[in-house]
Amino acid sequence: MSVQAITTFLMFHGQAEEAMKFYTSIFDRSEIKQVMHHENGQVLQATFTLKGQTFMCIDNTNGDYHAFTPAISMFVDCDTEEEVDRVFGQLSSDGQVLMPLGQYPFSGKFGWVQDRYGISWQIHLPKR
Repeated sequence: MSVQAITTFLMFHGQAEEAMKFYTSIFDRSEIKQVMHHENGQVLQATFTLKGQTFMCIDNTNGDYHAFTPAISMFVDCDTEEEVDRVFGQLSSDGQVLMPLGQYPFSGKFGWVQDRYGISWQIHLPKR
């Protein structure tokens, strides 16, 4: 088993712990590994996994606002059509659909959504 050399690092605005709990509730093989907090309770640094992939995150405490953008997104391969429907439905709840869930020439089923935290997700079922 190789060590993951590049880890996606997400900066939230006071919602890092809430977002981690939300994401780990959606994807199989997911868990929050560790969380360190500032004295004010915001996340200083945290590590979590989604479908076995490691992510890190923090809460921005410097007062600057840096928005997430769909120019960078998480591309998720799903194993079944049911998983695509479930994941897309949960991520799009209180979010924004960027590309409707459907069949496309490059995918058995695909949808693109920006979730309630501003993270963009491409949900994909490979053609079989």
